[in-house]
Amino acid sequence: MNTSFFGEMLQTIAERGRALIAGRARRPAGEIRTATLVELCEELLSGRGEASGAARAREILADFQELKIGERIAFFEALAETFGCDRERLLEACAAYERDPSDAAAHKVLRAAEPRRQELIRRLNLAPGATSALVSMREQLLDALVHRDDLAPVDRDFVHLLSSWFNRGFLVLRHINWSSPAIVLEKIIRYEAVHEIHDWDDLRARIDPPDRRCYAFFHPALVDDPLIFVEVALTREMPDAISPILGNGRVPIDPGQATTAVFYSISNCQRGLTGVSFGSFLIKQVVEEISRDLPNLSTFVTLSPVPIFMEWLADERREQKSEVISHSDRLVLEYLDEPGWHQGPVKVAALKPVLGALAAHYFLNVRTDQGRPVDPVARFHLGNGARLERINLMADLSEKALAQSAGIMVNYRYVLTDIEKNHESYAEAGEVVASGAVRRMLRSEKASRALAPQS
Repeated sequence: MNTSFFGEMLQTIAERGRALIAGRARRPAGEIRTATLVELCEELLSGRGEASGAARAREILADFQELKIGERIAFFEALAETFGCDRERLLEACAAYERDPSDAAAHKVLRAAEPRRQELIRRLNLAPGATSALVSMREQLLDALVHRDDLAPVDRDFVHLLSSWFNRGFLVLRHINWSSPAIVLEKIIRYEAVHEIHDWDDLRARIDPPDRRCYAFFHPALVDDPLIFVEVALTREMPDAISPILGNGRVPIDPGQATTAVFYSISNCQRGLTGVSFGSFLIKQVVEEISRDLPNLSTFVTLSPVPIFMEWLADERREQKSEVISHSDRLVLEYLDEPGWHQGPVKVAALKPVLGALAAHYFLNVRTDQGRPVDPVARFHLGNGARLERINLMADLSEKALAQSAGIMVNYRYVLTDIEKNHESYAEAGEVVASGAVRRMLRSEKASRALAPQS
Protein backbone atom coordinates (compact mmCIF):
# COMPACT_ATOMS: atom_id res chain seq x y z
CA MET A 1 0.00 0.00 0.00
CA ASN A 2 2.72 2.50 1.01
CA THR A 3 4.93 1.46 -1.92
CA SER A 4 2.01 1.94 -4.31
CA PHE A 5 1.22 5.35 -2.86
CA PHE A 6 4.85 6.45 -3.14
CA GLY A 7 5.05 5.26 -6.73
CA GLU A 8 1.85 7.10 -7.64
CA MET A 9 3.19 10.24 -5.99
CA LEU A 10 6.39 10.07 -8.07
CA GLN A 11 4.30 9.51 -11.16
CA THR A 12 2.22 12.62 -10.40
CA ILE A 13 5.33 14.73 -9.81
CA ALA A 14 6.85 13.51 -13.08
CA GLU A 15 3.65 14.27 -15.00
CA ARG A 16 3.57 17.81 -13.65
CA GLY A 17 7.21 18.18 -14.57
CA ARG A 18 6.50 17.06 -18.10
CA ALA A 19 4.07 19.92 -18.45
CA LEU A 20 6.80 22.31 -17.36
CA ILE A 21 9.21 21.09 -20.05
CA ALA A 22 6.59 20.36 -22.71
CA GLY A 23 8.12 22.94 -25.02
CA ARG A 24 10.81 20.42 -25.98
CA ALA A 25 9.57 18.28 -28.84
CA ARG A 26 9.90 14.55 -28.27
CA ARG A 27 12.49 13.09 -30.62
CA PRO A 28 11.35 10.23 -32.85
CA ALA A 29 12.77 6.79 -32.08
CA GLY A 30 16.10 6.36 -33.84
CA GLU A 31 17.02 10.03 -33.63
CA ILE A 32 18.31 10.01 -30.07
CA ARG A 33 22.03 10.60 -29.88
CA THR A 34 24.48 10.29 -27.03
CA ALA A 35 25.44 13.97 -27.20
CA THR A 36 21.82 15.00 -26.72
CA LEU A 37 21.47 12.61 -23.79
CA VAL A 38 24.55 14.10 -22.17
CA GLU A 39 23.02 17.58 -22.56
CA LEU A 40 19.89 16.37 -20.77
CA CYS A 41 22.06 15.00 -17.97
CA GLU A 42 23.76 18.37 -17.56
CA GLU A 43 20.32 20.01 -17.41
CA LEU A 44 19.21 17.50 -14.77
CA LEU A 45 22.27 18.28 -12.64
CA SER A 46 21.90 22.03 -12.97
CA GLY A 47 18.13 22.10 -12.25
CA ARG A 48 16.62 22.52 -8.82
CA GLY A 49 12.90 21.82 -9.30
CA GLU A 50 11.72 18.39 -8.17
CA ALA A 51 8.87 18.14 -10.65
CA SER A 52 10.94 19.10 -13.69
CA GLY A 53 13.81 16.97 -12.38
CA ALA A 54 11.64 13.85 -12.13
CA ALA A 55 10.33 14.44 -15.66
CA ARG A 56 13.81 15.04 -17.03
CA ALA A 57 15.08 11.89 -15.31
CA ARG A 58 12.27 9.83 -16.85
CA GLU A 59 13.08 11.28 -20.27
CA ILE A 60 16.77 10.40 -19.94
CA LEU A 61 16.05 6.83 -18.82
CA ALA A 62 13.55 6.32 -21.64
CA ASP A 63 15.98 7.73 -24.20
CA PHE A 64 18.78 5.50 -22.92
CA GLN A 65 16.67 2.42 -23.63
CA GLU A 66 16.40 3.48 -27.29
CA LEU A 67 20.16 3.80 -27.79
CA LYS A 68 22.02 1.18 -29.78
CA ILE A 69 24.90 -0.73 -28.18
CA GLY A 70 27.62 1.56 -29.50
CA GLU A 71 25.71 4.65 -28.42
CA ARG A 72 25.23 3.22 -24.92
CA ILE A 73 28.97 2.65 -24.63
CA ALA A 74 29.54 6.24 -25.78
CA PHE A 75 27.15 7.37 -23.03
CA PHE A 76 29.13 5.41 -20.43
CA GLU A 77 32.31 6.99 -21.81
CA ALA A 78 30.74 10.40 -21.23
CA LEU A 79 29.89 9.43 -17.67
CA ALA A 80 33.54 8.46 -17.15
CA GLU A 81 35.12 11.48 -18.82
CA THR A 82 32.65 14.34 -18.33
CA PHE A 83 30.95 13.53 -15.05
CA GLY A 84 33.95 12.82 -12.83
CA CYS A 85 34.99 14.96 -9.90
CA ASP A 86 35.81 18.67 -10.25
CA ARG A 87 39.60 18.46 -10.03
CA GLU A 88 40.17 22.17 -9.42
CA ARG A 89 37.62 22.18 -6.63
CA LEU A 90 39.22 19.07 -5.14
CA LEU A 91 42.72 20.58 -5.23
CA GLU A 92 41.42 23.73 -3.54
CA ALA A 93 39.67 21.69 -0.87
CA CYS A 94 42.81 19.63 -0.24
CA ALA A 95 44.91 22.78 0.07
CA ALA A 96 42.37 24.24 2.49
CA TYR A 97 42.52 21.07 4.58
CA GLU A 98 46.31 21.24 4.74
CA ARG A 99 46.01 24.77 6.11
CA ASP A 100 43.21 23.88 8.49
CA PRO A 101 42.72 20.11 9.10
CA SER A 102 39.27 20.56 10.64
CA ASP A 103 36.19 18.37 10.27
CA ALA A 104 34.55 21.06 8.17
CA ALA A 105 37.52 21.19 5.80
CA ALA A 106 37.60 17.36 5.60
CA HIS A 107 33.91 17.39 4.69
CA LYS A 108 34.62 19.80 1.83
CA VAL A 109 37.34 17.43 0.55
CA LEU A 110 34.85 14.57 0.69
CA ARG A 111 32.23 16.53 -1.23
CA ALA A 112 34.74 17.71 -3.83
CA ALA A 113 36.08 14.18 -4.35
CA GLU A 114 32.64 12.78 -5.19
CA PRO A 115 32.22 12.32 -8.96
CA ARG A 116 29.39 14.32 -10.49
CA ARG A 117 27.94 11.12 -11.91
CA GLN A 118 26.99 9.96 -8.41
CA GLU A 119 24.68 12.93 -8.00
CA LEU A 120 23.45 12.36 -11.55
CA ILE A 121 22.51 8.76 -10.76
CA ARG A 122 20.78 9.90 -7.57
CA ARG A 123 18.73 12.42 -9.53
CA LEU A 124 17.90 9.87 -12.21
CA ASN A 125 16.43 7.78 -9.41
CA LEU A 126 13.72 10.45 -8.95
CA ALA A 127 11.77 9.11 -11.92
CA PRO A 128 8.96 6.57 -11.45
CA GLY A 129 10.37 3.06 -11.82
CA ALA A 130 13.90 4.49 -11.96
CA THR A 131 15.54 2.04 -9.56
CA SER A 132 14.67 -0.89 -11.80
CA ALA A 133 15.81 1.08 -14.87
CA LEU A 134 19.14 1.91 -13.22
CA VAL A 135 19.71 -1.74 -12.28
CA SER A 136 19.11 -2.56 -15.94
CA MET A 137 21.50 0.25 -17.01
CA ARG A 138 24.17 -1.20 -14.76
CA GLU A 139 23.67 -4.58 -16.46
CA GLN A 140 24.41 -2.89 -19.80
CA LEU A 141 27.51 -1.37 -18.21
CA LEU A 142 28.71 -4.81 -17.08
CA ASP A 143 28.47 -5.98 -20.69
CA ALA A 144 30.63 -3.04 -21.79
CA LEU A 145 33.17 -3.66 -19.01
CA VAL A 146 34.17 -6.97 -20.58
CA HIS A 147 36.26 -5.03 -23.11
CA ARG A 148 36.45 -1.57 -21.50
CA ASP A 149 38.43 -1.43 -18.26
CA ASP A 150 38.37 2.37 -18.45
CA LEU A 151 34.68 2.31 -17.50
CA ALA A 152 35.46 0.71 -14.11
CA PRO A 153 35.16 4.06 -12.21
CA VAL A 154 31.58 4.41 -13.47
CA ASP A 155 30.82 0.89 -12.30
CA ARG A 156 32.27 1.60 -8.85
CA ASP A 157 29.89 4.54 -8.48
CA PHE A 158 26.92 2.39 -9.48
CA VAL A 159 27.90 -0.27 -6.93
CA HIS A 160 28.41 2.40 -4.24
CA LEU A 161 24.91 3.79 -4.71
CA LEU A 162 23.14 0.50 -5.30
CA SER A 163 24.71 -0.92 -2.13
CA SER A 164 23.05 1.91 -0.20
CA TRP A 165 19.69 1.61 -1.93
CA PHE A 166 19.64 -2.17 -1.47
CA ASN A 167 20.81 -2.09 2.12
CA ARG A 168 19.62 -5.06 4.19
CA GLY A 169 17.26 -2.76 6.10
CA PHE A 170 15.18 -2.24 2.96
CA LEU A 171 14.90 -5.93 2.05
CA VAL A 172 11.84 -8.04 2.84
CA LEU A 173 12.02 -11.83 3.24
CA ARG A 174 9.07 -13.67 1.72
CA HIS A 175 8.22 -17.38 1.86
CA ILE A 176 7.51 -18.55 -1.69
CA ASN A 177 4.88 -21.27 -1.97
CA TRP A 178 2.30 -22.52 -4.44
CA SER A 179 -0.14 -19.75 -3.42
CA SER A 180 2.37 -16.98 -4.22
CA PRO A 181 1.46 -14.68 -7.15
CA ALA A 182 1.96 -16.30 -10.55
CA ILE A 183 4.25 -13.46 -11.65
CA VAL A 184 6.61 -14.32 -8.77
CA LEU A 185 6.51 -18.05 -9.51
CA GLU A 186 7.28 -17.41 -13.18
CA LYS A 187 10.37 -15.44 -12.15
CA ILE A 188 11.54 -18.21 -9.82
CA ILE A 189 11.45 -20.57 -12.81
CA ARG A 190 13.26 -18.05 -15.02
CA TYR A 191 15.96 -17.03 -12.52
CA GLU A 192 16.88 -20.50 -11.19
CA ALA A 193 20.62 -20.67 -11.95
CA VAL A 194 21.84 -23.90 -10.33
CA HIS A 195 19.32 -26.66 -11.10
CA GLU A 196 17.02 -25.80 -13.99
CA ILE A 197 13.29 -25.82 -13.27
CA HIS A 198 11.80 -27.55 -16.29
CA ASP A 199 8.10 -26.74 -15.92
CA TRP A 200 5.33 -25.86 -13.47
CA ASP A 201 5.16 -29.41 -12.12
CA ASP A 202 8.89 -29.29 -11.38
CA LEU A 203 8.43 -25.96 -9.58
CA ARG A 204 5.55 -27.31 -7.52
CA ALA A 205 7.64 -30.31 -6.47
CA ARG A 206 10.24 -27.88 -5.08
CA ILE A 207 8.01 -25.48 -3.15
CA ASP A 208 4.72 -27.27 -2.33
CA PRO A 209 5.60 -30.46 -0.38
CA PRO A 210 5.75 -30.08 3.43
CA ASP A 211 9.48 -30.91 3.49
CA ARG A 212 10.41 -28.21 0.95
CA ARG A 213 10.83 -24.45 1.39
CA CYS A 214 11.73 -21.48 -0.78
CA TYR A 215 12.55 -17.99 0.49
CA ALA A 216 13.37 -14.81 -1.40
CA PHE A 217 14.45 -11.25 -0.68
CA PHE A 218 12.41 -8.46 -2.25
CA HIS A 219 12.94 -4.68 -2.42
CA PRO A 220 10.08 -2.15 -2.36
CA ALA A 221 11.31 -0.54 -5.60
CA LEU A 222 11.23 -3.86 -7.51
CA VAL A 223 7.72 -5.06 -6.77
CA ASP A 224 7.25 -8.84 -7.24
CA ASP A 225 10.76 -9.14 -8.69
CA PRO A 226 12.99 -11.22 -6.35
CA LEU A 227 16.60 -10.19 -5.76
CA ILE A 228 17.85 -13.58 -4.58
CA PHE A 229 16.18 -16.80 -3.48
CA VAL A 230 17.16 -20.04 -1.80
CA GLU A 231 15.56 -23.48 -2.12
CA VAL A 232 15.61 -25.66 0.99
CA ALA A 233 15.08 -29.38 1.50
CA LEU A 234 14.28 -30.81 4.92
CA THR A 235 15.97 -34.21 5.35
CA ARG A 236 16.95 -36.75 7.98
CA GLU A 237 20.66 -36.58 7.12
CA MET A 238 23.22 -34.56 5.19
CA PRO A 239 22.83 -35.45 1.49
CA ASP A 240 25.74 -36.53 -0.70
CA ALA A 241 23.93 -36.23 -4.06
CA ILE A 242 21.27 -34.07 -5.70
CA SER A 243 19.12 -36.87 -7.17
CA PRO A 244 17.42 -37.84 -3.85
CA ILE A 245 16.38 -34.20 -3.49
CA LEU A 246 15.19 -33.49 -7.03
CA GLY A 247 14.46 -36.99 -8.32
CA ASN A 248 11.00 -38.08 -9.44
CA GLY A 249 9.01 -40.37 -7.19
CA ARG A 250 10.46 -38.96 -3.99
CA VAL A 251 8.35 -39.64 -0.89
CA PRO A 252 8.05 -36.48 1.26
CA ILE A 253 8.84 -36.75 4.94
CA ASP A 254 7.12 -35.17 7.93
CA PRO A 255 8.99 -31.91 8.66
CA GLY A 256 8.83 -32.81 12.35
CA GLN A 257 11.05 -35.83 11.63
CA ALA A 258 13.70 -33.81 9.79
CA THR A 259 17.00 -33.02 11.47
CA THR A 260 18.73 -31.23 8.59
CA ALA A 261 17.95 -28.18 6.45
CA VAL A 262 19.72 -28.37 3.10
CA PHE A 263 20.26 -25.19 1.06
CA TYR A 264 20.60 -26.83 -2.33
CA SER A 265 20.17 -23.86 -4.67
CA ILE A 266 20.88 -20.15 -4.23
CA SER A 267 20.16 -17.94 -7.24
CA ASN A 268 20.86 -14.25 -7.72
CA CYS A 269 18.12 -12.77 -9.89
CA GLN A 270 19.36 -9.30 -10.83
CA ARG A 271 22.61 -9.27 -12.81
CA GLY A 272 22.68 -5.49 -12.48
CA LEU A 273 23.18 -5.97 -8.73
CA THR A 274 26.33 -8.06 -9.13
CA GLY A 275 28.73 -7.03 -6.37
CA VAL A 276 25.91 -5.93 -4.06
CA SER A 277 25.94 -8.72 -1.50
CA PHE A 278 22.87 -9.83 0.44
CA GLY A 279 23.20 -13.60 0.13
CA SER A 280 24.75 -13.96 3.59
CA PHE A 281 21.82 -12.11 5.16
CA LEU A 282 19.43 -14.40 3.31
CA ILE A 283 20.98 -17.60 4.64
CA LYS A 284 21.17 -16.33 8.22
CA GLN A 285 17.58 -15.08 8.21
CA VAL A 286 16.26 -18.28 6.65
CA VAL A 287 18.07 -20.30 9.33
CA GLU A 288 16.38 -18.17 11.98
CA GLU A 289 12.99 -18.48 10.26
CA ILE A 290 13.14 -22.27 9.85
CA SER A 291 14.51 -22.77 13.37
CA ARG A 292 11.54 -20.96 14.86
CA ASP A 293 9.09 -23.15 12.91
CA LEU A 294 11.02 -26.41 13.32
CA PRO A 295 13.08 -26.50 16.54
CA ASN A 296 13.92 -30.16 15.81
CA LEU A 297 16.42 -29.06 13.12
CA SER A 298 20.00 -29.29 14.32
CA THR A 299 22.08 -29.29 11.12
CA PHE A 300 22.22 -26.60 8.43
CA VAL A 301 24.20 -27.44 5.31
CA THR A 302 24.39 -26.67 1.62
CA LEU A 303 24.66 -29.01 -1.32
CA SER A 304 26.67 -26.74 -3.57
CA PRO A 305 28.02 -26.90 -7.12
CA VAL A 306 31.70 -26.49 -8.01
CA PRO A 307 31.35 -24.37 -11.15
CA ILE A 308 34.96 -23.94 -12.28
CA PHE A 309 36.69 -27.11 -11.04
CA MET A 310 36.98 -28.60 -14.55
CA GLU A 311 38.30 -25.30 -15.87
CA TRP A 312 41.06 -25.35 -13.23
CA LEU A 313 41.73 -29.06 -13.88
CA ALA A 314 42.04 -28.45 -17.62
CA ASP A 315 44.69 -25.79 -16.94
CA GLU A 316 46.60 -28.19 -14.71
CA ARG A 317 46.43 -30.96 -17.29
CA ARG A 318 47.90 -28.62 -19.90
CA GLU A 319 50.76 -27.79 -17.54
CA GLN A 320 53.52 -30.29 -18.34
CA LYS A 321 55.23 -29.78 -14.98
CA SER A 322 52.14 -29.71 -12.79
CA GLU A 323 52.97 -30.10 -9.11
CA VAL A 324 49.68 -31.79 -8.32
CA ILE A 325 49.05 -34.15 -11.25
CA SER A 326 51.31 -37.17 -11.56
CA HIS A 327 51.94 -39.24 -14.66
CA SER A 328 49.59 -41.95 -13.41
CA ASP A 329 46.96 -39.28 -12.68
CA ARG A 330 47.17 -38.08 -16.27
CA LEU A 331 46.43 -41.54 -17.58
CA VAL A 332 43.39 -41.92 -15.34
CA LEU A 333 42.12 -38.40 -16.10
CA GLU A 334 42.00 -39.25 -19.79
CA TYR A 335 38.77 -41.11 -18.98
CA LEU A 336 37.15 -37.67 -18.53
CA ASP A 337 37.65 -37.02 -22.24
CA GLU A 338 35.51 -40.00 -23.22
CA PRO A 339 31.75 -39.49 -23.77
CA GLY A 340 29.66 -41.28 -21.16
CA TRP A 341 32.61 -41.92 -18.84
CA HIS A 342 30.36 -41.54 -15.78
CA GLN A 343 28.37 -44.63 -16.87
CA GLY A 344 31.38 -46.96 -16.77
CA PRO A 345 31.91 -48.50 -13.29
CA VAL A 346 35.60 -49.29 -13.94
CA LYS A 347 36.34 -45.75 -15.09
CA VAL A 348 34.44 -44.22 -12.18
CA ALA A 349 36.26 -46.43 -9.67
CA ALA A 350 39.63 -45.38 -11.11
CA LEU A 351 38.70 -41.69 -11.22
CA LYS A 352 37.25 -41.32 -7.72
CA PRO A 353 40.49 -41.33 -5.66
CA VAL A 354 42.25 -39.07 -8.17
CA LEU A 355 39.39 -36.58 -8.41
CA GLY A 356 38.93 -36.64 -4.63
CA ALA A 357 42.56 -35.75 -3.94
CA LEU A 358 42.61 -33.08 -6.63
CA ALA A 359 39.34 -31.58 -5.39
CA ALA A 360 40.73 -31.39 -1.84
CA HIS A 361 43.82 -29.62 -3.18
CA TYR A 362 41.62 -27.29 -5.24
CA PHE A 363 39.62 -26.19 -2.20
CA LEU A 364 42.37 -26.11 0.41
CA ASN A 365 45.39 -24.84 -1.53
CA VAL A 366 44.47 -23.12 -4.80
CA ARG A 367 44.26 -19.35 -4.34
CA THR A 368 43.53 -16.20 -6.29
CA ASP A 369 46.05 -13.37 -6.48
CA GLN A 370 44.26 -11.92 -3.44
CA GLY A 371 44.92 -15.06 -1.41
CA ARG A 372 41.32 -16.32 -1.45
CA PRO A 373 40.00 -19.69 -2.68
CA VAL A 374 39.66 -19.70 -6.45
CA ASP A 375 36.22 -21.28 -6.25
CA PRO A 376 33.52 -18.54 -6.17
CA VAL A 377 30.98 -20.64 -4.26
CA ALA A 378 33.61 -21.46 -1.65
CA ARG A 379 34.44 -17.77 -1.24
CA PHE A 380 30.76 -17.02 -0.66
CA HIS A 381 30.08 -19.67 1.99
CA LEU A 382 33.45 -19.52 3.76
CA GLY A 383 33.14 -15.75 3.89
CA ASN A 384 29.75 -16.20 5.55
CA GLY A 385 31.27 -18.38 8.28
CA ALA A 386 30.52 -21.87 6.97
CA ARG A 387 32.83 -24.87 7.19
CA LEU A 388 33.84 -27.01 4.22
CA GLU A 389 32.27 -30.21 5.51
CA ARG A 390 32.39 -32.82 2.75
CA ILE A 391 33.36 -33.29 -0.90
CA ASN A 392 30.87 -35.53 -2.69
CA LEU A 393 32.03 -37.39 -5.81
CA MET A 394 29.54 -38.33 -8.54
CA ALA A 395 26.92 -36.23 -6.78
CA ASP A 396 25.38 -34.56 -9.83
CA LEU A 397 25.36 -36.43 -13.13
CA SER A 398 23.58 -33.78 -15.16
CA GLU A 399 25.29 -32.64 -18.35
CA LYS A 400 25.99 -29.20 -16.88
CA ALA A 401 27.56 -30.57 -13.68
CA LEU A 402 29.69 -33.12 -15.49
CA ALA A 403 31.09 -30.34 -17.69
CA GLN A 404 31.73 -27.98 -14.80
CA SER A 405 32.83 -30.25 -11.97
CA ALA A 406 33.00 -33.90 -13.15
CA GLY A 407 29.87 -34.38 -11.02
CA ILE A 408 31.42 -33.12 -7.76
CA MET A 409 29.26 -31.29 -5.22
CA VAL A 410 30.17 -29.94 -1.79
CA ASN A 411 28.51 -29.63 1.61
CA TYR A 412 29.24 -26.41 3.47
CA ARG A 413 28.02 -26.57 7.06
CA TYR A 414 26.74 -23.65 9.09
CA VAL A 415 27.32 -24.37 12.78
CA LEU A 416 25.60 -21.44 14.47
CA THR A 417 28.05 -21.22 17.37
CA ASP A 418 31.06 -21.20 15.01
CA ILE A 419 29.90 -18.83 12.27
CA GLU A 420 31.55 -15.70 13.66
CA LYS A 421 34.80 -17.50 14.49
CA ASN A 422 34.99 -19.09 11.04
CA HIS A 423 34.21 -15.78 9.36
CA GLU A 424 37.01 -14.04 11.26
CA SER A 425 39.50 -16.79 10.37
CA TYR A 426 38.63 -16.43 6.71
CA ALA A 427 38.51 -12.63 6.71
CA GLU A 428 41.79 -12.15 8.58
CA ALA A 429 43.96 -14.89 7.09
CA GLY A 430 41.99 -16.41 4.23
CA GLU A 431 41.82 -19.67 6.17
CA VAL A 432 39.65 -22.41 4.71
CA VAL A 433 37.94 -23.95 7.73
CA ALA A 434 37.47 -27.58 6.73
CA SER A 435 36.49 -30.84 8.37
CA GLY A 436 38.96 -33.62 9.07
CA ALA A 437 37.28 -35.74 6.39
CA VAL A 438 38.13 -33.16 3.73
CA ARG A 439 41.70 -32.75 4.93
CA ARG A 440 42.24 -36.48 4.89
CA MET A 441 41.44 -36.50 1.17
CA LEU A 442 44.44 -34.25 0.56
CA ARG A 443 47.62 -36.07 -0.42
CA SER A 444 50.52 -35.60 1.93
CA GLU A 445 53.69 -33.96 0.63
CA LYS A 446 55.44 -37.32 0.85
CA ALA A 447 52.72 -39.02 -1.19
CA SER A 448 52.75 -36.20 -3.74
CA ARG A 449 56.50 -36.56 -4.24
CA ALA A 450 56.11 -40.32 -4.70
CA LEU A 451 53.45 -39.77 -7.35
CA ALA A 452 55.33 -37.00 -9.14
CA PRO A 453 56.47 -37.80 -12.71
CA GLN A 454 60.03 -39.05 -12.84
CA SER A 455 62.52 -37.14 -14.98
